[in-house]
Amino acid sequence: MDINSKIFVAGHRGLVGSAIVRSLEAKGYKNIVVRTHKELDLTDQAAVFKFFEEERPEYVVLSAAHVGGINANQTYPADFIYINSIIQCNVIKAAHDQKVKKLLFLGSSCIYPKMAPQPISETDLLTGPLETTNEAYAIAKISGLEMCRFFKRQYGDDFISCMPTNLYGPNDNFNLENSHVLPALIRKFDDAKESGSPTVTLWGTGSPLREFLYVDDMADACVYLLENYSGEEHVNIGTGKEISIKDLAELVKEIVGYEGEIVWDDSMPDGTPRKLLNVDKLHNIGWKEKVSLRDGIKLEYDWYKAQNEEDLKK
Repeated sequence: MDINSKIFVAGHRGLVGSAIVRSLEAKGYKNIVVRTHKELDLTDQAAVFKFFEEERPEYVVLSAAHVGGINANQTYPADFIYINSIIQCNVIKAAHDQKVKKLLFLGSSCIYPKMAPQPISETDLLTGPLETTNEAYAIAKISGLEMCRFFKRQYGDDFISCMPTNLYGPNDNFNLENSHVLPALIRKFDDAKESGSPTVTLWGTGSPLREFLYVDDMADACVYLLENYSGEEHVNIGTGKEISIKDLAELVKEIVGYEGEIVWDDSMPDGTPRKLLNVDKLHNIGWKEKVSLRDGIKLEYDWYKAQNEEDLKK
């Protein structure tokens, strides 16, 4: 990409999109185009097509998505499959029609089968049943990456896809109704610390194993792929390292400084027992993460506390 290339980042206010904008700006890209949901509803096909026709972006990062944790996915599956599918269809088709030079589609590691062999390779896609707790979201994301693959195959469009692992960092969602596990842990332990609660109750048994990547590392990998990769197969983005939810909870508890007890509610679901990405392909392309899990959690917690202080001032 040229330093002055026009780059549209869809979903720039979210955890992923905001990090990609930060990464692009840090690398000197000067012509980054963004729109809020109020300015451009990506589920409105006519509005999306008009935007692409008028703005004519040269590069597109499709990070906009309707996301949430286990509870949200189980409660609103129709919303998850519909909203994500229509966003992808609109943006990918508009990018094709306007002859965008390159598009990067961001999926999620939940696209892989529940019982996929570990660590999970790109070739494990569509080899078994999905995890039922986020099946609707997974199906939508599979559709998006397959769209990119088929547009590349039929038309020669330089549309690529990446599959990030569990992400965390600035602009994360800390709403306990629909957040992911790491920000939820930060919120729960911090609330308990502030209120003086003697216990914190967490879902499941704590036994599942998960991989976590600091979002600014993920963004750096995305820009690296935009600059260096044009293959048809999607690319996993992760660390190749895992931790149990129980050990993660203990680590977050330590960083937050909560001194009470953890109670595990094993009547609630654990989700997928293990989910670790094979990142050999990404390493072979030439990229590797920089931020450790401990350092990343500390950075996220500091950001969370700073935001709370800002909200109190308003």
